[in-house]
This record gives sequence, structure tokens and C-alpha cells, in this order.
Amino acid sequence: MRIRATVAAVSGALALSAFAVPAAQASDDARSKAPADVAAAVEAARSAANGTSAFAAGAEGEPRPLAVSFSNVKINNGKNIVVGTTNVVKAPVTYTLTHAADVDIKASDFFTGLDLYRGANFDEADFGMSSEDAVCTASSTTVASCKTTVEIDPLWLLNEDAGAWKAAAYAVAFNGEDMDEPNPENIGVAVKDPAGSLKLQRLSRLTVNASPEPVKKGKTITVTGKLSRASWDDNKYYGYTKQSVKLQFCKKGSTTYTTLKTIKTDMKGNLSTTVTAGSDGYFRYAFAGTATTPAVNSTADFIDVK
Repeated sequence: MRIRATVAAVSGALALSAFAVPAAQASDDARSKAPADVAAAVEAARSAANGTSAFAAGAEGEPRPLAVSFSNVKINNGKNIVVGTTNVVKAPVTYTLTHAADVDIKASDFFTGLDLYRGANFDEADFGMSSEDAVCTASSTTVASCKTTVEIDPLWLLNEDAGAWKAAAYAVAFNGEDMDEPNPENIGVAVKDPAGSLKLQRLSRLTVNASPEPVKKGKTITVTGKLSRASWDDNKYYGYTKQSVKLQFCKKGSTTYTTLKTIKTDMKGNLSTTVTAGSDGYFRYAFAGTATTPAVNSTADFIDVK
């Protein structure tokens, strides 16, 4: 599903956020939360971040600050997140949560996690994706190591979503309040925004073919290929046009590639160039990547020079 427009607070319940919330999954963890509970926590955190209420129109007051802080936030092991056209990508998230001794992080209505979003800041994000409720393991009475996952389905995305994203970490303690009709003043909320940044990129593919095979020394070798990338608009792959790509060669017996020349893809993402046959070895194309598309090397194509 695609969830983009922020939904305002509705009477008698917390609003669903503009964030894609993970589906319920089987778990041995007794603290596993339902998607609606996670959505409620996300919306409470966003509302606290901008000072507005996400609660029923009759509810008075605002959530109070929660004595929680976040550090050592790492998203997808520090790498950009690359998404193709079919597979759901699961990006791991880890962080350290430090809290006051009276904050019960094991309570059934305590939530913590991380949201990826696009926008100026967390509370004004127009599209984002929420992690599962994090599992936190205490290393002391006030410090815990937390782990969670953000799932990204290409069906949620459009091509315009590729590029820079931000992250916000949050913790919400409902403190026994009914999550459908809580007293906001009894809820504790902590938010760190931004807690990190990354690029969400469209998966790239690159091919190569050197011919003829075999070839006589001094003769011409034609090296063709194609650079393509995922389209999230229709879940297909299309040529990436007008991109600089390096043609590289590795002599037989070596492991080092040398760049022979740099050429550009045509209007369909195709590549074609010629070189003079000199020795046995491997040809490949190498693309350095852009903000929206990751770097990729083609597989190597061996040429036997007679």
C-alpha cells in the first residue's frame, strides 16, 4: 500500500499517520505489538514533536517529556537502502536507548522505534515508513541496546521517492492509558529528530558483452552493454539514459581492472564502444552511481586473443 497524505486526528482515537506501518508478525517476544498500537505510538511521537494533538477533540493537555535519549543510531548497517521492483527490503536498525530509572521499557504499552521520512522534519513529513516496535536489551538499569527493522515494499514507492531521507527515533510510554482514548497529560514522549540520514535508491543493473570471440591481436573488439534501473512507478526496469560509464579491462592472471575509457549511455541506456585487441583478459562496465541510483559493476566478459 501507499500511504502519503497525513490523516488528521479523529474523534475517539489516535489518527493513523502518514507512515507505512509494518504488518503483524509471529514472534516469541511477549512485547510484540499490533500494527495499530505501533501506529498510535508513531502518531503520538509526531504530535509531540510539533506541539499539536493527535488525540480526540475532547482530550485536553499535551504529552509530557519522557526521560529517554537516543545515541549510536545505525540504519541498514550504515549503507544506503536499495530497492528493486518486487522484493520487500528489510533494513536493520540499531541504537542505544538511555532512560531514567523510573521508565519501564518492558511495559506492554511502552513503544520505541525509528521512522524513515521525507520532508523538512518528522512532524511535517508527508511520507514515511515506520519500523517495528524495537526489542531492547538492558545493559544496565538505565541503558539498553535496541534492535528493529524497517520494511520497505516497492509497491509503496514512486520514482520521486528516490534520494535523500531522514530518520527520527522515538519512545512513547502510555502509562496505562487507553490508547484509543488516552489522557494526553499522562503519556510520556521522547523524540530525536533527525536521528540519521540515508539515501533510498532504485536498484541498478549493468550488462556487458565483448565480441568477436576469439579475436586476433590488433583486430577490433566491440563492447556493448546496458545500464538499467528499477522504476517504482510501474515495477519494471528501464534504461538509465545519458549516464557516464567506465569500460574497464583486467589482464588474464591479474585481479586489477584498468579504466580504458568513459562513455555515456544512449536514450535507452545502451552502451557501445570499440577497442583494439591486445591480450587475453576480462572486460567490464562500471557505473559510479548517483544520488538516486547505486553504483554497479557488470559481470566480466572474457576475451581470448589469438
